[in-house]
Amino acid sequence: MKLNLGCGSQKLEGWVNVDSAASLMPDQVVDLERTPWPWSDNVAEEILLSHVLEHLGPTPREFLAIMTELWRVSAPSARITVIVPHPRHDSFLNDPTHVRPITPEGLLLFDRRRNLEWAEQGVGNTPLGLILGIDLTIVELEHFLDDPWLSRAQAGEISRTELIEAEKRYNNVISQTRVVLEARKT
Repeated sequence: MKLNLGCGSQKLEGWVNVDSAASLMPDQVVDLERTPWPWSDNVAEEILLSHVLEHLGPTPREFLAIMTELWRVSAPSARITVIVPHPRHDSFLNDPTHVRPITPEGLLLFDRRRNLEWAEQGVGNTPLGLILGIDLTIVELEHFLDDPWLSRAQAGEISRTELIEAEKRYNNVISQTRVVLEARKT
């Protein structure tokens, strides 16, 4: 099974297209903030959340329940693709329905191996993978630059180091981020 969660009007052939809005005519109407979800354990080989996760889980408890459900319904080695607006881009900042920034660094908190490494090093990051009993690891990461940064990078006018510094200092450098997680299950 492939789940396109929060599909909106972007329905994909060969996927179960899921949305909370019946008016969009998804394959299944599901409120993703109400857990447990209506699917069995280990059934999804692939999950897509394109501009969805930043809208879900307004409280930490609800967000962690959503992450736990993603893990639960994922088959071993399932790929979970998360596409989100960058938290320092106007498209994130101007939308009142965005309830939380989603960052690669935040998603690392669900990686058990990282949790164990941090514990050994005395790092104070919250080991959510260990706490929740889930294990999601980042296998791909891609940032999409916004103009004029994209044009400058393509023209070789700005180095990678300068782009990283710009991302830390300015808004509207990166428009969105795509993270692919893998559900590590034995």
